[in-house]
Amino acid sequence: MKKKTLLIFGTRPEAIKMAPLCKNLLKNKIFETKICVTAQHREMLDQVLDFFKVKPDYDLNLMKSNQSLNELSSRLLFAIDAVLEDFNPDLVLVHGDTTTSSMGALASFHRGIKVGHVEAGLRTFNTSAPFPEEMNRQLTGKIASLHFAPTQKSYDNLVISEKVDESNVYITGNTVIDALLWGIENINTDRNDIKKLKDFIDPNKKLVVVTGHRRENFGDKFENFCNALLTISKRKDVQIIYPVHLNPNVKNTVHKILSNNPNILLTDPLDYEAFIWLLKESYLIITDSGGVQEEAPSLGKPVLVTRDVTERQEAVEMGTVKLVGTDKERIIQETNVLLDDSTVYEEMSSKNNPYGDGKTSKRISDIIFKVFE
Repeated sequence: MKKKTLLIFGTRPEAIKMAPLCKNLLKNKIFETKICVTAQHREMLDQVLDFFKVKPDYDLNLMKSNQSLNELSSRLLFAIDAVLEDFNPDLVLVHGDTTTSSMGALASFHRGIKVGHVEAGLRTFNTSAPFPEEMNRQLTGKIASLHFAPTQKSYDNLVISEKVDESNVYITGNTVIDALLWGIENINTDRNDIKKLKDFIDPNKKLVVVTGHRRENFGDKFENFCNALLTISKRKDVQIIYPVHLNPNVKNTVHKILSNNPNILLTDPLDYEAFIWLLKESYLIITDSGGVQEEAPSLGKPVLVTRDVTERQEAVEMGTVKLVGTDKERIIQETNVLLDDSTVYEEMSSKNNPYGDGKTSKRISDIIFKVFE
């Protein structure tokens, strides 16, 4: 009898990173694999599913504006439980650090179902930053019986710091690189959104791509960040493109400070396909996104991270990523260094990516097969 595997995810970043694993497991006839999306993000999730041609078996459609974390968590537990009862999987795979991940793991635990944690072991060891992600991934890590750690550092966090049994922890690389390499090969540059980006981009200027959405940066910190971008945009040799997150805490502040600026293009969130095209075209990236910190080194792009701490220390230590926090003057200063000093730029952009080689999904599938063999 085939072993049953259920993949549960609900946000755009999870979908990007789980899509290659979905495709790999579905090709493997040894498992009966089903996919459950919670749609914690709706539109942004659907774009990714369409691009990677992944079709969910269960769609819980739980996106709701302004729901609290507790409301979302309770709805997730209840809805996922019904899926577990229906499919009765032998293994549930969750990803990373979202509320979908932690509640998917908890619902599985309540039913005695094994949990595999993809992108396991990332830690800041500060449950306030990032919030609520750090607690989500720690909770998922406590429940999981299989841990797919992307790097040696994440392996050490689990085995050395948290005393997880090393026989259950595997260094696999990160599926985000599988997704990126597949995505770059499959971009359709005739898409309307890419054409609009091309119309704005001046090839004689250096393109700075920006993203920002972290809860811990909302308020004054986020205003500092936007005011730094406003100053940077006054340079004659720079253009900024900022796909703006739909959260009102982000959208309202960004548009208040950065609208009607000829050197800044504010767009709605881009499909993954258009976004990785934009990353490829950029000169440098300013972000608080975890996924972008992992993707950019494969494209040879320096990254300034507007956070005080990151769970992705490997890229910081390797020198492809630099933490700059949310201090306005620091962001301006570090951006200007990369724009003006070609030696510093070359040093950051020429390093190897510590997060993977594009073969992570196959490694994870092979490990699951051996565990259940």
